[in-house]
Amino acid sequence: MLKIRLIYSILSLFLFCNSALFAQVEKEIPPPFHIKTVAFVQNDQNKVPIFQLGEGFQLEFDDLYGNEANYYYEIVHCNFNWEPSPIPKIEYLQGFDNQRIQDYINSFNALQLYSHYKLSIPNQFTQQLKVSGNYILKILDENRDVVFSRKFILFEDLATVPIQVKRARTVNTLVSKHNLDFSVKSNSLTFQNPLKNVKVVLLQNGQWHTAIQNIAPQYTIGNDLIYKYDTETQFWAGNEFLFFENKDIRSASNNVARINAKTDIYSAYLYTSAARANTPYTFMQDVNGGFVVNNLNAQKNEIEADYVWVHFSVSAPTFRLNKNIYVTGMFNNYALTDENKMDYNPEKAIYEKAILIKQGFTNFQYTIADSKGNIDYENAIDGNFFETENDYTILVYYREAIDRYDRVIGKGNASSINIIN
Repeated sequence: MLKIRLIYSILSLFLFCNSALFAQVEKEIPPPFHIKTVAFVQNDQNKVPIFQLGEGFQLEFDDLYGNEANYYYEIVHCNFNWEPSPIPKIEYLQGFDNQRIQDYINSFNALQLYSHYKLSIPNQFTQQLKVSGNYILKILDENRDVVFSRKFILFEDLATVPIQVKRARTVNTLVSKHNLDFSVKSNSLTFQNPLKNVKVVLLQNGQWHTAIQNIAPQYTIGNDLIYKYDTETQFWAGNEFLFFENKDIRSASNNVARINAKTDIYSAYLYTSAARANTPYTFMQDVNGGFVVNNLNAQKNEIEADYVWVHFSVSAPTFRLNKNIYVTGMFNNYALTDENKMDYNPEKAIYEKAILIKQGFTNFQYTIADSKGNIDYENAIDGNFFETENDYTILVYYREAIDRYDRVIGKGNASSINIIN
Protein backbone atom coordinates (compact mmCIF):
# COMPACT_ATOMS: atom_id res chain seq x y z
CA MET A 1 0.00 0.00 0.00
CA LEU A 2 2.86 2.35 0.85
CA LYS A 3 4.54 1.61 -2.49
CA ILE A 4 1.31 2.39 -4.36
CA ARG A 5 0.97 5.73 -2.58
CA LEU A 6 4.62 6.55 -3.33
CA ILE A 7 4.18 5.71 -7.03
CA TYR A 8 0.98 7.79 -7.14
CA SER A 9 2.76 10.77 -5.55
CA ILE A 10 5.65 10.53 -8.03
CA LEU A 11 3.24 10.31 -10.98
CA SER A 12 1.25 13.30 -9.68
CA LEU A 13 4.42 15.35 -9.29
CA PHE A 14 5.52 14.37 -12.80
CA LEU A 15 2.17 15.35 -14.29
CA PHE A 16 2.18 18.74 -12.55
CA CYS A 17 5.74 19.48 -13.65
CA ASN A 18 5.00 18.32 -17.18
CA SER A 19 1.83 20.42 -17.41
CA ALA A 20 3.67 23.48 -16.08
CA LEU A 21 6.46 22.96 -18.61
CA PHE A 22 4.09 22.80 -21.58
CA ALA A 23 1.42 25.19 -20.30
CA GLN A 24 -0.09 27.42 -22.96
CA VAL A 25 -1.34 30.94 -22.44
CA GLU A 26 -5.12 31.03 -22.09
CA LYS A 27 -6.70 33.53 -24.49
CA GLU A 28 -10.28 34.66 -24.69
CA ILE A 29 -12.16 32.85 -27.45
CA PRO A 30 -14.76 35.08 -29.16
CA PRO A 31 -18.28 33.61 -29.31
CA PRO A 32 -19.78 32.40 -32.61
CA PHE A 33 -22.38 34.50 -34.42
CA HIS A 34 -25.38 33.00 -32.63
CA ILE A 35 -24.05 33.81 -29.12
CA LYS A 36 -24.76 37.44 -28.23
CA THR A 37 -24.73 39.92 -25.34
CA VAL A 38 -22.17 38.10 -23.21
CA ALA A 39 -21.82 40.02 -19.94
CA PHE A 40 -20.64 39.67 -16.37
CA VAL A 41 -23.41 40.95 -14.12
CA GLN A 42 -23.41 41.96 -10.48
CA ASN A 43 -26.34 43.58 -8.67
CA ASP A 44 -28.24 43.67 -12.01
CA GLN A 45 -25.54 45.79 -13.68
CA ASN A 46 -23.02 44.87 -16.38
CA LYS A 47 -19.54 44.95 -14.88
CA VAL A 48 -15.91 44.83 -15.86
CA PRO A 49 -15.15 41.34 -14.46
CA ILE A 50 -12.95 42.27 -11.50
CA PHE A 51 -14.57 41.11 -8.26
CA GLN A 52 -13.48 40.86 -4.63
CA LEU A 53 -12.85 37.32 -3.43
CA GLY A 54 -16.08 35.97 -1.91
CA GLU A 55 -18.45 38.18 -3.93
CA GLY A 56 -21.12 36.61 -6.11
CA PHE A 57 -21.64 37.41 -9.79
CA GLN A 58 -23.24 36.02 -12.94
CA LEU A 59 -22.25 35.38 -16.54
CA GLU A 60 -25.18 35.92 -18.89
CA PHE A 61 -25.54 35.40 -22.64
CA ASP A 62 -28.13 34.81 -25.37
CA ASP A 63 -28.29 31.97 -27.89
CA LEU A 64 -30.08 33.19 -31.02
CA TYR A 65 -30.94 29.65 -32.07
CA GLY A 66 -33.43 29.63 -29.20
CA ASN A 67 -33.46 25.84 -29.00
CA GLU A 68 -32.59 25.51 -25.29
CA ALA A 69 -29.25 23.90 -26.12
CA ASN A 70 -27.18 22.37 -23.34
CA TYR A 71 -24.16 24.41 -22.26
CA TYR A 72 -21.57 23.54 -19.63
CA TYR A 73 -18.90 25.57 -17.88
CA GLU A 74 -15.31 25.11 -16.79
CA ILE A 75 -13.26 27.39 -14.51
CA VAL A 76 -9.47 27.51 -14.83
CA HIS A 77 -7.18 29.39 -12.44
CA CYS A 78 -4.24 31.11 -14.14
CA ASN A 79 -1.02 32.79 -13.12
CA PHE A 80 -0.11 36.39 -13.86
CA ASN A 81 0.80 35.58 -17.48
CA TRP A 82 -2.50 33.69 -18.03
CA GLU A 83 -0.93 30.25 -18.06
CA PRO A 84 -2.93 27.66 -16.05
CA SER A 85 -1.69 27.52 -12.46
CA PRO A 86 0.12 24.32 -11.45
CA ILE A 87 -2.31 23.70 -8.58
CA PRO A 88 -5.09 21.11 -8.56
CA LYS A 89 -8.64 22.33 -8.97
CA ILE A 90 -9.57 21.27 -5.44
CA GLU A 91 -7.24 23.98 -4.09
CA TYR A 92 -9.04 26.87 -5.80
CA LEU A 93 -12.58 25.54 -6.27
CA GLN A 94 -14.91 24.13 -3.62
CA GLY A 95 -17.35 21.81 -5.33
CA PHE A 96 -17.39 20.99 -9.04
CA ASP A 97 -17.37 22.65 -12.44
CA ASN A 98 -18.04 20.97 -15.81
CA GLN A 99 -21.73 21.16 -14.95
CA ARG A 100 -24.67 22.03 -17.19
CA ILE A 101 -26.04 25.58 -16.98
CA GLN A 102 -29.57 25.03 -15.71
CA ASP A 103 -30.83 28.61 -15.49
CA TYR A 104 -32.17 29.58 -18.92
CA ILE A 105 -35.40 30.98 -20.35
CA ASN A 106 -36.68 31.77 -23.82
CA SER A 107 -37.38 35.26 -25.15
CA PHE A 108 -40.87 36.73 -24.90
CA ASN A 109 -42.59 39.22 -27.23
CA ALA A 110 -39.43 39.61 -29.32
CA LEU A 111 -39.10 39.34 -33.09
CA GLN A 112 -35.72 37.60 -32.67
CA LEU A 113 -36.09 34.26 -30.93
CA TYR A 114 -33.36 33.54 -28.36
CA SER A 115 -32.64 31.61 -25.18
CA HIS A 116 -31.17 33.61 -22.30
CA TYR A 117 -28.65 31.77 -20.10
CA LYS A 118 -27.47 32.78 -16.64
CA LEU A 119 -24.58 31.16 -14.77
CA SER A 120 -24.29 32.24 -11.14
CA ILE A 121 -21.02 31.95 -9.23
CA PRO A 122 -21.29 30.54 -6.60
CA ASN A 123 -24.05 27.98 -7.26
CA GLN A 124 -25.19 24.61 -5.98
CA PHE A 125 -22.30 22.82 -7.70
CA THR A 126 -19.55 25.44 -7.44
CA GLN A 127 -19.94 26.58 -3.84
CA GLN A 128 -16.84 28.78 -3.65
CA LEU A 129 -13.78 30.04 -5.47
CA LYS A 130 -11.20 29.88 -2.72
CA VAL A 131 -8.20 31.88 -3.95
CA SER A 132 -7.64 35.18 -5.70
CA GLY A 133 -6.00 35.58 -9.09
CA ASN A 134 -6.71 35.34 -12.80
CA TYR A 135 -9.46 33.02 -14.01
CA ILE A 136 -10.72 31.83 -17.38
CA LEU A 137 -14.40 30.87 -17.59
CA LYS A 138 -15.06 28.52 -20.51
CA ILE A 139 -18.52 27.79 -21.89
CA LEU A 140 -18.69 24.34 -23.49
CA ASP A 141 -21.18 22.59 -25.75
CA GLU A 142 -22.46 19.02 -25.41
CA ASN A 143 -19.27 17.67 -26.98
CA ARG A 144 -17.24 19.61 -24.39
CA ASP A 145 -15.81 21.83 -27.12
CA VAL A 146 -15.22 25.46 -26.11
CA VAL A 147 -17.94 27.76 -27.48
CA PHE A 148 -16.37 30.91 -26.01
CA SER A 149 -14.35 31.96 -22.99
CA ARG A 150 -13.97 35.06 -20.84
CA LYS A 151 -11.41 36.32 -18.35
CA PHE A 152 -12.30 37.43 -14.84
CA ILE A 153 -10.23 38.41 -11.80
CA LEU A 154 -10.77 37.90 -8.09
CA PHE A 155 -8.81 40.14 -5.71
CA GLU A 156 -8.12 40.31 -1.97
CA ASP A 157 -8.25 43.50 0.04
CA LEU A 158 -4.72 43.31 1.44
CA ALA A 159 -3.12 46.30 -0.29
CA THR A 160 -4.17 49.81 -1.23
CA VAL A 161 -3.20 51.52 -4.49
CA PRO A 162 -3.42 55.34 -4.39
CA ILE A 163 -3.39 56.68 -7.97
CA GLN A 164 -2.96 60.11 -9.54
CA VAL A 165 -3.82 60.60 -13.21
CA LYS A 166 -1.54 63.21 -14.77
CA ARG A 167 -0.88 64.68 -18.17
CA ALA A 168 2.02 63.09 -20.03
CA ARG A 169 5.48 64.31 -19.13
CA THR A 170 6.83 63.99 -22.67
CA VAL A 171 6.43 67.09 -24.85
CA ASN A 172 5.26 65.34 -28.01
CA THR A 173 2.39 63.57 -26.19
CA LEU A 174 1.53 66.28 -23.67
CA VAL A 175 -1.99 66.77 -25.05
CA SER A 176 -2.71 63.19 -26.10
CA LYS A 177 -1.70 60.84 -23.27
CA HIS A 178 -2.44 60.16 -19.62
CA ASN A 179 0.25 59.15 -17.15
CA LEU A 180 -0.40 57.18 -13.94
CA ASP A 181 1.56 57.86 -10.75
CA PHE A 182 0.77 55.33 -8.04
CA SER A 183 2.06 53.42 -5.06
CA VAL A 184 1.33 50.07 -3.43
CA LYS A 185 0.89 50.02 0.33
CA SER A 186 0.04 47.19 2.72
CA ASN A 187 -0.36 46.92 6.47
CA SER A 188 -1.06 43.17 6.22
CA LEU A 189 1.89 41.99 4.15
CA THR A 190 5.61 42.59 4.30
CA PHE A 191 6.75 42.45 0.69
CA GLN A 192 9.55 39.96 0.13
CA ASN A 193 11.81 40.88 -2.79
CA PRO A 194 9.21 43.20 -4.41
CA LEU A 195 11.26 43.66 -7.60
CA LYS A 196 10.67 39.99 -8.34
CA ASN A 197 7.55 38.99 -6.38
CA VAL A 198 5.25 42.00 -6.98
CA LYS A 199 3.72 42.61 -10.40
CA VAL A 200 1.13 45.12 -11.53
CA VAL A 201 -1.34 45.43 -14.40
CA LEU A 202 -2.67 48.83 -15.50
CA LEU A 203 -6.03 48.86 -17.30
CA GLN A 204 -7.83 51.65 -19.15
CA ASN A 205 -11.63 51.28 -19.06
CA GLY A 206 -11.22 47.60 -18.21
CA GLN A 207 -9.69 46.71 -21.60
CA TRP A 208 -7.04 43.99 -21.60
CA HIS A 209 -5.74 44.72 -25.09
CA THR A 210 -4.40 48.10 -23.89
CA ALA A 211 -3.02 46.75 -20.59
CA ILE A 212 0.42 47.85 -19.36
CA GLN A 213 2.30 45.11 -17.48
CA ASN A 214 5.67 44.14 -16.02
CA ILE A 215 6.40 47.53 -14.47
CA ALA A 216 8.78 47.20 -11.52
CA PRO A 217 8.69 49.62 -8.57
CA GLN A 218 10.86 52.64 -9.24
CA TYR A 219 11.90 52.70 -5.58
CA THR A 220 10.62 51.71 -2.14
CA ILE A 221 10.03 53.64 1.07
CA GLY A 222 9.84 51.09 3.86
CA ASN A 223 7.06 48.70 2.79
CA ASP A 224 5.61 51.16 0.26
CA LEU A 225 6.32 50.58 -3.44
CA ILE A 226 6.52 53.78 -5.50
CA TYR A 227 5.84 54.01 -9.26
CA LYS A 228 6.54 57.46 -10.75
CA TYR A 229 7.64 56.87 -14.31
CA ASP A 230 7.66 59.31 -17.21
CA THR A 231 6.81 57.04 -20.14
CA GLU A 232 6.35 53.46 -18.92
CA THR A 233 2.91 54.11 -17.39
CA GLN A 234 1.38 56.26 -20.15
CA PHE A 235 -1.84 55.50 -22.04
CA TRP A 236 -3.12 57.09 -25.22
CA ALA A 237 -6.05 59.10 -23.91
CA GLY A 238 -8.44 58.41 -26.80
CA ASN A 239 -11.75 60.23 -27.10
CA GLU A 240 -15.14 59.88 -25.47
CA PHE A 241 -17.08 56.84 -26.64
CA LEU A 242 -19.85 57.30 -29.17
CA PHE A 243 -23.29 55.97 -28.32
CA PHE A 244 -26.77 55.21 -29.54
CA GLU A 245 -30.01 54.51 -27.72
CA ASN A 246 -32.85 52.39 -29.10
CA LYS A 247 -34.89 51.39 -26.06
CA ASP A 248 -37.91 51.84 -28.34
CA ILE A 249 -36.97 50.02 -31.54
CA ARG A 250 -39.93 51.46 -33.47
CA SER A 251 -38.79 55.08 -33.35
CA ALA A 252 -35.56 56.93 -34.05
CA SER A 253 -34.00 58.32 -30.89
CA ASN A 254 -30.54 59.38 -29.71
CA ASN A 255 -28.10 59.17 -32.66
CA VAL A 256 -30.48 56.93 -34.65
CA ALA A 257 -31.27 58.57 -38.00
CA ARG A 258 -34.01 56.25 -39.20
CA ILE A 259 -35.70 52.89 -38.63
CA ASN A 260 -36.53 50.22 -41.20
CA ALA A 261 -39.42 48.04 -40.02
CA LYS A 262 -40.05 46.24 -43.33
CA THR A 263 -37.74 43.33 -42.52
CA ASP A 264 -38.18 40.39 -40.15
CA ILE A 265 -35.92 42.14 -37.62
CA TYR A 266 -35.85 45.92 -37.26
CA SER A 267 -32.91 47.87 -38.68
CA ALA A 268 -31.60 51.06 -37.06
CA TYR A 269 -29.43 53.35 -39.19
CA LEU A 270 -27.14 55.59 -37.15
CA TYR A 271 -26.05 59.02 -38.29
CA THR A 272 -22.73 58.85 -40.14
CA SER A 273 -19.92 59.70 -37.76
CA ALA A 274 -17.20 62.12 -38.82
CA ALA A 275 -13.61 61.41 -37.82
CA ARG A 276 -12.89 63.54 -34.72
CA ALA A 277 -9.08 63.36 -34.72
CA ASN A 278 -8.61 66.80 -36.30
CA THR A 279 -11.47 68.60 -34.54
CA PRO A 280 -11.41 70.22 -31.09
CA TYR A 281 -12.25 68.00 -28.12
CA THR A 282 -15.93 68.07 -27.15
CA PHE A 283 -17.17 66.55 -23.92
CA MET A 284 -19.79 63.86 -24.34
CA GLN A 285 -21.15 61.85 -21.42
CA ASP A 286 -20.39 58.14 -21.77
CA VAL A 287 -20.09 55.01 -19.65
CA ASN A 288 -16.55 54.22 -20.83
CA GLY A 289 -17.52 51.52 -23.29
CA GLY A 290 -20.36 49.89 -21.36
CA PHE A 291 -23.90 49.04 -22.39
CA VAL A 292 -27.32 48.62 -20.80
CA VAL A 293 -30.01 46.31 -22.17
CA ASN A 294 -33.33 48.15 -22.02
CA ASN A 295 -36.75 47.83 -23.63
CA LEU A 296 -38.94 50.81 -22.77
CA ASN A 297 -42.08 48.69 -22.97
CA ALA A 298 -40.81 45.62 -21.12
CA GLN A 299 -40.88 44.42 -17.54
CA LYS A 300 -38.08 41.85 -17.86
CA ASN A 301 -35.39 43.27 -20.12
CA GLU A 302 -33.21 40.15 -20.24
CA ILE A 303 -35.85 38.21 -22.22
CA GLU A 304 -38.14 40.97 -23.60
CA ALA A 305 -35.52 43.24 -25.14
CA ASP A 306 -35.28 42.61 -28.88
CA TYR A 307 -32.37 42.44 -31.30
CA VAL A 308 -31.85 45.07 -33.98
CA TRP A 309 -29.57 45.31 -37.00
CA VAL A 310 -27.61 48.45 -36.13
CA HIS A 311 -26.02 50.07 -39.20
CA PHE A 312 -22.80 51.96 -38.37
CA SER A 313 -21.09 54.34 -40.77
CA VAL A 314 -18.04 56.58 -40.46
CA SER A 315 -16.50 59.11 -42.80
CA ALA A 316 -12.72 58.97 -42.57
CA PRO A 317 -11.33 60.35 -45.85
CA THR A 318 -7.71 60.47 -44.67
CA PHE A 319 -7.73 56.92 -43.33
CA ARG A 320 -4.94 54.68 -44.64
CA LEU A 321 -6.36 51.73 -46.54
CA ASN A 322 -3.71 49.23 -45.41
CA LYS A 323 -5.48 48.77 -42.09
CA ASN A 324 -8.98 47.79 -40.97
CA ILE A 325 -11.64 49.64 -38.99
CA TYR A 326 -13.67 47.76 -36.36
CA VAL A 327 -16.73 48.70 -34.32
CA THR A 328 -15.86 47.78 -30.72
CA GLY A 329 -17.18 48.16 -27.20
CA MET A 330 -18.04 46.12 -24.15
CA PHE A 331 -21.07 44.83 -26.05
CA ASN A 332 -18.75 42.69 -28.22
CA ASN A 333 -15.79 42.51 -25.81
CA TYR A 334 -13.75 44.75 -28.15
CA ALA A 335 -13.26 41.73 -30.44
CA LEU A 336 -11.40 42.36 -33.70
CA THR A 337 -13.37 39.81 -35.70
CA ASP A 338 -14.83 39.82 -39.20
CA GLU A 339 -18.27 40.24 -37.66
CA ASN A 340 -17.20 43.68 -36.37
CA LYS A 341 -14.98 44.76 -39.30
CA MET A 342 -16.28 47.63 -41.43
CA ASP A 343 -16.49 47.58 -45.23
CA TYR A 344 -15.64 50.48 -47.49
CA ASN A 345 -18.48 51.79 -49.69
CA PRO A 346 -16.80 53.54 -52.67
CA GLU A 347 -20.06 55.10 -53.88
CA LYS A 348 -20.65 56.89 -50.58
CA ALA A 349 -16.94 57.13 -49.66
CA ILE A 350 -17.68 55.89 -46.13
CA TYR A 351 -17.06 52.77 -44.05
CA GLU A 352 -20.16 50.76 -43.11
CA LYS A 353 -21.12 47.78 -40.97
CA ALA A 354 -24.37 46.21 -39.73
CA ILE A 355 -24.16 44.40 -36.38
CA LEU A 356 -26.95 42.58 -34.55
CA ILE A 357 -27.19 44.19 -31.09
CA LYS A 358 -29.68 43.88 -28.25
CA GLN A 359 -31.67 47.05 -27.76
CA GLY A 360 -30.89 49.59 -25.05
CA PHE A 361 -28.02 52.05 -24.53
CA THR A 362 -24.71 51.13 -26.16
CA ASN A 363 -21.28 52.80 -26.11
CA PHE A 364 -18.97 52.06 -29.04
CA GLN A 365 -15.79 53.27 -30.71
CA TYR A 366 -13.99 52.86 -34.03
CA THR A 367 -10.74 50.92 -33.68
CA ILE A 368 -7.94 50.77 -36.27
CA ALA A 369 -5.92 47.54 -36.50
CA ASP A 370 -3.80 45.70 -39.03
CA SER A 371 -4.43 42.18 -40.31
CA LYS A 372 -2.57 40.71 -37.31
CA GLY A 373 -4.75 42.54 -34.80
CA ASN A 374 -2.18 45.17 -33.84
CA ILE A 375 -4.13 48.29 -32.85
CA ASP A 376 -2.96 51.72 -33.98
CA TYR A 377 -3.71 53.93 -30.97
CA GLU A 378 -1.60 56.88 -32.08
CA ASN A 379 -3.56 57.39 -35.32
CA ALA A 380 -7.01 56.73 -33.86
CA ILE A 381 -9.88 57.91 -36.07
CA ASP A 382 -11.33 59.96 -33.21
CA GLY A 383 -7.98 61.20 -31.96
CA ASN A 384 -6.38 61.39 -28.51
CA PHE A 385 -7.17 64.21 -26.08
CA PHE A 386 -5.93 64.57 -22.52
CA GLU A 387 -9.36 65.97 -21.57
CA THR A 388 -10.97 62.57 -22.22
CA GLU A 389 -12.56 60.99 -19.17
CA ASN A 390 -11.26 57.44 -18.68
CA ASP A 391 -11.45 54.97 -15.80
CA TYR A 392 -8.16 53.40 -14.74
CA THR A 393 -7.69 50.24 -12.69
CA ILE A 394 -4.46 48.87 -11.23
CA LEU A 395 -4.22 45.25 -10.07
CA VAL A 396 -1.42 44.12 -7.75
CA TYR A 397 -0.16 40.52 -8.00
CA TYR A 398 2.02 38.93 -5.35
CA ARG A 399 3.77 35.59 -5.04
CA GLU A 400 5.97 34.77 -2.07
CA ALA A 401 8.89 32.40 -2.46
CA ILE A 402 6.85 29.44 -1.17
CA ASP A 403 3.70 30.17 -3.22
CA ARG A 404 2.73 28.11 -6.28
CA TYR A 405 0.41 30.69 -7.87
CA ASP A 406 -0.02 34.46 -8.21
CA ARG A 407 -2.46 36.15 -5.87
CA VAL A 408 -4.16 39.47 -6.56
CA ILE A 409 -3.75 41.29 -3.27
CA GLY A 410 -5.19 44.71 -4.12
CA LYS A 411 -6.94 46.94 -6.60
CA GLY A 412 -6.89 50.69 -7.16
CA ASN A 413 -9.23 52.88 -9.21
CA ALA A 414 -8.99 56.42 -10.53
CA SER A 415 -10.64 58.62 -13.13
CA SER A 416 -8.96 61.11 -15.43
CA ILE A 417 -11.78 63.54 -14.64
CA ASN A 418 -9.50 64.48 -11.73
CA ILE A 419 -6.41 64.87 -13.94
CA ILE A 420 -3.58 67.12 -12.76
CA ASN A 421 -0.57 68.59 -14.53
